[in-house]
Amino acid sequence: MTETAVYNAEQVEAWKQELAAAPYRSYLYSYPHKTAYRPFEDSKPLADLWKNEPSESFFLYMHIPFCGARCGFCNLFTLPDKREDVHARYVDALERQARDWAALASRPFARFAIGGGTPTLLRADQLTRLFDIAEGIMGLNPREASISVETSPETVDPQRLQVLKERGVDRVSMGIQSFIEAEAAAIYRPQKPDEVRRALELLGSFNFPLLNLDLIYGLPGQTLDTWLYSLDQALAYKPGEIFLYPLYTREHTILKPGDVSAAAPEDLRWTLYMAACERLAEHGYEQFSMRRFARRDVVGYSPDKSLLAYGCQEEGMMGLGCGARSYTQNVHYASRYGVSRKATESIIADYVATERYDTADYGFVLDAQEQRRRFVLKGILHSEGLKLSDYQQRFSTEPFDDLPQLRLLTESELAWIEDGVLRMGREGLGYSDAIGDWLISDPVRSRMSAFILP
Repeated sequence: MTETAVYNAEQVEAWKQELAAAPYRSYLYSYPHKTAYRPFEDSKPLADLWKNEPSESFFLYMHIPFCGARCGFCNLFTLPDKREDVHARYVDALERQARDWAALASRPFARFAIGGGTPTLLRADQLTRLFDIAEGIMGLNPREASISVETSPETVDPQRLQVLKERGVDRVSMGIQSFIEAEAAAIYRPQKPDEVRRALELLGSFNFPLLNLDLIYGLPGQTLDTWLYSLDQALAYKPGEIFLYPLYTREHTILKPGDVSAAAPEDLRWTLYMAACERLAEHGYEQFSMRRFARRDVVGYSPDKSLLAYGCQEEGMMGLGCGARSYTQNVHYASRYGVSRKATESIIADYVATERYDTADYGFVLDAQEQRRRFVLKGILHSEGLKLSDYQQRFSTEPFDDLPQLRLLTESELAWIEDGVLRMGREGLGYSDAIGDWLISDPVRSRMSAFILP
């Protein structure tokens, strides 16, 4: 197809200036956003939701909603709780849920991820149980699925890493955020640089196929020099993948927007982002999204595996555990969402006390228009781009007809069409959080705005 210009030069420039003026609006890692979820009028039997799921392979996710401490910027569903008996009861509930869900897994799993929270806060024997549940109950074949587990420096020890190694984990992801103690303290993260280095050296000795490290830019007191110092420190360990996150503060997190503006009145995030892009390119990292940078020379999975394919649109995702989301083509569902300690404790208690997990009562039903919008967003916010023929094959329409505003991407030269793929470059990817926000539909935005966080 050939898309034609519908905006004049002034309109294009004004739109681009709007992006540049406010590039950091919200992190839209899935669409619709979790704050658009609501209770369903009637509970939906999961057997009905999954019986016609068209995906050729599924994604299995387990959510472990416990961590050692809540970071100041965190609005994830997680509870600071180190009690082993609490962890054990939670894994008991997750196992019961898996037994209810096992029959729904009508496709093989191409990916398996354990996130949180901090999954490695669990003891080694409880970590073992998670893999037993995935394989013995859900039917995961670890030789045909990529397996990823999140960790944190203080929970990295030989016993836990040995479990991950023996169970075929390909990717270990560790949040560092900063190698400078004062910057970590400013976001209420009790972390010593020496502890981070100890964890990194131990991780390196286990030789996992892919090590991912997370860093945050825009921290209180952070400068270009300190940011590049942290980035260089991470690069010294030669991770196969690095995720760079801009700092977001929200009214319901420990760290409030005013806390950051008082400490750093100038927003340096765009400057830090562009500097990091250059530094990473110099070290052989390719950019795959606004946040993800990876080395092409790293395979990223065990050589004895033959991985199944899985599409970036992330449907056919089965999320076990309180706080996990599940995605079918037509319905997204989850447990309730909360951030405060009181709310998360209550939601987890309800989950652990549940006897049956075979219905969904909270989520979002995607009509045809929202499915189209999700498909576009999941494509253009990654360097792989949106393959126009895939869109046409799935929806029997053209993306530029369904979403005419997409022409602003090409007319502003933030994106281009090459070999039938709409793809953004570095600047366009850098504006992902603004572009994602811009493409939210009015109905979804209305629900997000009306959401009251418990």
